Amino acid sequence: MKSAEPPLDALLPRERILVAAHALFYREGIRATGIDRIIEQSSVSKVTFYRQYASKDALIRAYLDYRHGQWISWFESSLAQATSEGLPATEALVATLRAWFSSPDFRGCAFLNASAELGSSDPEILEVVRRHKQDMAAVLERLFAADTVSAGRRLALLIDGAIVHAQMGQAVDAVMENFQASVDAIVRQ
Repeated sequence: MKSAEPPLDALLPRERILVAAHALFYREGIRATGIDRIIEQSSVSKVTFYRQYASKDALIRAYLDYRHGQWISWFESSLAQATSEGLPATEALVATLRAWFSSPDFRGCAFLNASAELGSSDPEILEVVRRHKQDMAAVLERLFAADTVSAGRRLALLIDGAIVHAQMGQAVDAVMENFQASVDAIVRQ
């Protein structure tokens, strides 16, 4: 997923903090990223930070909301572009995920990562993750024009598995070959 972030100095303090947190949380992890690092990256004072976000937890929820909007928009746009170029739905999905998995900044699914890091200690995080996955499944339902929700949910589960395999460093071509075969089997049912 290519992220077209504006230059930090062009943003208001709240947005600078959020964009800096987005980059740091996704690249280095939520727990590994301290408030002082975010403050440094966003070029705001500690007072300004806490005026904008009362706590790190508030910033984490804002980060996930922000990431969700960006990711879903990219996902829908990439799928629409691929299908407008004549690719069938299955190949459009494979091409979209291949592009994401192959990008140099790929660090897996921000929502699966957040769930693994914080899910057991923060039920609100799990709710955000569930909503994200439901929205992803809805995009897939529209793409495949399925008449039941199950196809989208099965495909969403399959995508999560492919994300994890790509994140673990398995060859993208092998992951995508197995993914495509699995999608083909689900879509033909």
